[in-house]
Amino acid sequence: MTEHKCKSNKCSDIPKNGNDHNCGHDHDMEEFDTIILTDEEGKDHEFLQLDTLDVDGSTYFILMPILGEEEAESEDEDADEAIILKLGKDEQGNEMLIDIDDDEEWEKVADAWDNIGE
Repeated sequence: MTEHKCKSNKCSDIPKNGNDHNCGHDHDMEEFDTIILTDEEGKDHEFLQLDTLDVDGSTYFILMPILGEEEAESEDEDADEAIILKLGKDEQGNEMLIDIDDDEEWEKVADAWDNIGE
């Protein structure tokens, strides 16, 4: 299980394609929250928070990685796909985001996100 500590920020300057995040000028688009997740090695990763869903009593975050120019060039084609993380708690009771290990649970959340707005 991968655990992530998060810090949340606001950003209204995210390009619609989710790439090349420069945060400094009006790009005339929808406003998204940004979340900075710190991995187990202490490295920070920035994400757009596309959505938050409640499914079967649990809360899930739909996130899109924000890659810098160097990261975007070195990442594979799947790097611009959204990820789903589940809100959980660590041993001290602090909120954290965790990977979903169960394929059935992941599919249920992905389906719920796909069906929003229908």
